[in-house]
Amino acid sequence: MQSRGMSALEALANAAAGWLIALMAQMVLRPVIGLQATLSQNLIPSGVFTVLSLLRSYAQRRVFDGFGQGRGA
Repeated sequence: MQSRGMSALEALANAAAGWLIALMAQMVLRPVIGLQATLSQNLIPSGVFTVLSLLRSYAQRRVFDGFGQGRGA
């Protein structure tokens, strides 16, 4: 069983890696499809999606960790 703190740390690490990938992808793909955006303009949507991803990841970890309780896991 994983503690709440470790669940949060794992979710944070996962979201941080995802944020870097999303930011780089936006900076490469937007010009390819004809959209121009500054670094700060790319930071806003990637930051919002990263916060949502962090919350989702933490909640999923806690739900699945809860499934393991009571079954001798």
